[in-house]
Amino acid sequence: MAQPNRNARQWKFLDIFTAMFFSLVLLFFLLVFTPFGDPLAYSGRQALLLSTSDPKQRHRFVSLVELGEHRQPIDPCPPDSVDHMPCEDPKRNSQLSRYMNFYRERHCPLPDEMPLCLIPPPLDYKIPIQWPESLHKVWHSNMPHNKIATRKGHQGWMKEEGPYFIFPGGGTMFPDGALPYIDKLRRFMPIKGGIIRTALDMGCGVASFGGSLLAEGILTLSFAPRDSHKAQIQFALERGIPAFVLMFGTRRLPFPAFAFDFIHCSRCLIPFAAYNATYFIEVDRLLRLGGFLVISGPPVQWPKKEREWEELQTVARALCYELIIVEGNTVIWKKPDRDPCLKPNEFRIGLCDESDDPNVAWYVNLKRCVTPSFINGGYAIGKIPGWPERLLRAPSRALIMNNGIDLFQADTRRWATRVAYYKNTLKVKLGTSAIRNVMDMNAFFGGFAAALETDPVWVMNVVPARKPLTLDIIYDRGLIGVYHDWCEPFSTYPRTYDLIHVASIDSLTRLPGSRNSSCSLVDLMAEIDRMLRPEGTAVIQDSPEVIKKVARIAHVLRWVTTINNKEPESHGRGKILVATKTFWHL
Repeated sequence: MAQPNRNARQWKFLDIFTAMFFSLVLLFFLLVFTPFGDPLAYSGRQALLLSTSDPKQRHRFVSLVELGEHRQPIDPCPPDSVDHMPCEDPKRNSQLSRYMNFYRERHCPLPDEMPLCLIPPPLDYKIPIQWPESLHKVWHSNMPHNKIATRKGHQGWMKEEGPYFIFPGGGTMFPDGALPYIDKLRRFMPIKGGIIRTALDMGCGVASFGGSLLAEGILTLSFAPRDSHKAQIQFALERGIPAFVLMFGTRRLPFPAFAFDFIHCSRCLIPFAAYNATYFIEVDRLLRLGGFLVISGPPVQWPKKEREWEELQTVARALCYELIIVEGNTVIWKKPDRDPCLKPNEFRIGLCDESDDPNVAWYVNLKRCVTPSFINGGYAIGKIPGWPERLLRAPSRALIMNNGIDLFQADTRRWATRVAYYKNTLKVKLGTSAIRNVMDMNAFFGGFAAALETDPVWVMNVVPARKPLTLDIIYDRGLIGVYHDWCEPFSTYPRTYDLIHVASIDSLTRLPGSRNSSCSLVDLMAEIDRMLRPEGTAVIQDSPEVIKKVARIAHVLRWVTTINNKEPESHGRGKILVATKTFWHL
């Protein structure tokens, strides 16, 4: 008779366990899906925030943050996300087409598909070495990627030395250093004297070429994709050199027409004559009239590349480029300083229709037509002022805008006053060695960057793709930048900017001419946090109502903030939030 009693006791225990289990399940649903659970359900728990299976749950969390009803810090992302770039995710993009390197271009997940968490720094991360020492060495622990040093060390790219990566200044086509290579170029090009100011280095490696040109007064934007040379752009930015993650694939590059005085390719392996010369035509769109194109490496007089070399020369002749020199494996061409010039050619290249705006370049497919300037010769080297005079003189392209000259001059004066206020009253560390890499997220004419010209900084001027396309004026001033839509992540690695500046942040999330938001301010500020270095600074201007919301979001990002009045000379009721990103570890 003892056996039945044991069974009775066993079933009693299982009943209690089952009741407890279902009670816990019920409690979980109460906490997550009802107001009773707000203090816990939205406490920043990673399991909830990383879930992308329920967009409504994510939207509810974002709303609570914006309203200030969620006050706990957002949780860190997983440790393996330290270098995460949402739009250049190799795992995600590897499933896409290889045609024209489409899979290496930007491909962004929808906001609801992205985890809302904070990118952590690597283990043993240190505050970056300051400029100009950083040009030559960076902390190994900040980017512990040895692949480039192992594969390219013999070519002078970089090498590991104690706790540092050291950059001797070399490259594949200039293993003895960029300086002798630049001396070679200066025999045929006006490197000195301010004639050449803006340059584009395609397939730049760790950007030693662009870094070396800074001493010549040439501001080079270097780009390369996220590919087998892991973290090459990350190294460039850690060094304090202007750089950007970008792939020459199926789309126009995100720059205006006639932007660069000088375009350079050193073993970039771009097939310029392929696809009916589509890539060469895109380079032509970007190159200023009278500008210089330098290609070093294949296919220039390269063994077994004779056909490609002949095709490249044929394209250049068709576009009336002047051959300056072919020396070894380097060719230098000069673009005509007046347009149009197009000879009959086997590539069936024609002139673009006047309806095609050559400055529209955000998710626009490459085109097989040559862009006329429409202001004949007005953008040409030698026709625009040299550097630094061009910085403060309204360029001819400002004339296209209604009251463009007056707007340009007023913008320049306003930002000179405001930047002085940042430095002297708000004590932002601009002008000190603490700040090197700077971004202006809503640059307009580049007045903020122009006011910083004497400081030891470079500025990435971002012109929102849905706002007036004023990036051409920024390049005419001798500054650099890109188009971007801030409802998507930016093409840079985490922890790459010392200071991020934005005026009218709320406008970056709204459709033009509408009060409706097309994305979340929480997601935008989480993206700022991703790009900002630990102990970096964010300076945000907007109305008092928006700044109040920004301050609430900054709290859950672990930022330390102050809210300040605008400079006394400014009209309006705006406020300025100055924030410091705290240095935290997993």
